[in-house]
Amino acid sequence: MILMKTLAVTLALTSLSPTHDSLERQVNDLVTSKTMSAVLVRVSGDGRDWTAAAGFSDAVSRKPADASGYFRIGSVTKSFVATVVLQLADEGKLSLDDPVGKYLPAALPEGSPITVRQVLNHTSGLFDYAGAGIPGWSVRDYRPVETLYDQTPQELLAVGLSKPPYFKPGAGWHYSNTNYVVAAMLIEKLTGGSYADAIKTRILHPLGLTHTLLPGHAKAIPRPHAHGYATYNGKIVDATRMNPSLEFGAGEMISTTADLARFFDALLGGKLVSRSALEQMRATKPAGAGMGYGLGLQEFKLTCGKSVYGHSGGTFGYLTYALRSDSGRTLVISANPYTGNAPADTLQKALTTTFC
Repeated sequence: MILMKTLAVTLALTSLSPTHDSLERQVNDLVTSKTMSAVLVRVSGDGRDWTAAAGFSDAVSRKPADASGYFRIGSVTKSFVATVVLQLADEGKLSLDDPVGKYLPAALPEGSPITVRQVLNHTSGLFDYAGAGIPGWSVRDYRPVETLYDQTPQELLAVGLSKPPYFKPGAGWHYSNTNYVVAAMLIEKLTGGSYADAIKTRILHPLGLTHTLLPGHAKAIPRPHAHGYATYNGKIVDATRMNPSLEFGAGEMISTTADLARFFDALLGGKLVSRSALEQMRATKPAGAGMGYGLGLQEFKLTCGKSVYGHSGGTFGYLTYALRSDSGRTLVISANPYTGNAPADTLQKALTTTFC
């Protein structure tokens, strides 16, 4: 058993100590059961932080995981992309209910009625290029060679458009990474630069998120980090290195628990977009399993009747949850799947412990 706890403040949060103790046990159980190779967790609130890490940084050295380490955040990237799109809407540079084709005339089939809003809340019907099991394109089926290929946004979009849509625009809900390839392309069209630069200029620099990266085609993760593992041909292999261009605006970013906590506290605290824009981001549609999806935000309903907002993310070797309650408490979890699947109630236990 490897367990490391770091208190980020001199004064312990005595009123939350049962919460911390329970989270420690939950995190440690995931590692001792070999379900996860490493788990990082942070609870923030009232200007104070509590962090913990369990497990090892890599299966060879078995060095303890670092609670301040970097990790791939996967689809949590979508919240950053959606925030910039809503900022552009606040500035009058686009309307959420305009067709995407008004701004990207060549991206979707001519005459497509898909709107910006439908792209952001996954009601466009666009086929998910990353979830189809197409060799080399899925972010769920690890392939060590194809995962290192360079991809372009146009290639990702072409895969999504090569299959029939799930439904007519606005007629249903289906999570699709293709939507956020389009959203990132939209940012680039309207800003005249890369979507990565827009996120850096509009979010990372103002908030001082110095440990959040948009790696583009760079395959490595800065140190310290826990390695990610995946199953390939029946064996567990190191999947830490990958070419994040496979995910682009749908999930390429790298961050830390501290930076994600600060980002969601700022976003949901009304510091990054207008009040109207934030209300629209939080206006969710049912997305199954007790969740709702708004504009780049997920709503998780808790057993105690409350809701928390944020986003989850999964990519090869990394699983992330970053959530905030309306009272201002945030929970960020980074986990590295290893030999098995976590029990179905694992996340709900952590949410209940932290927020209820």
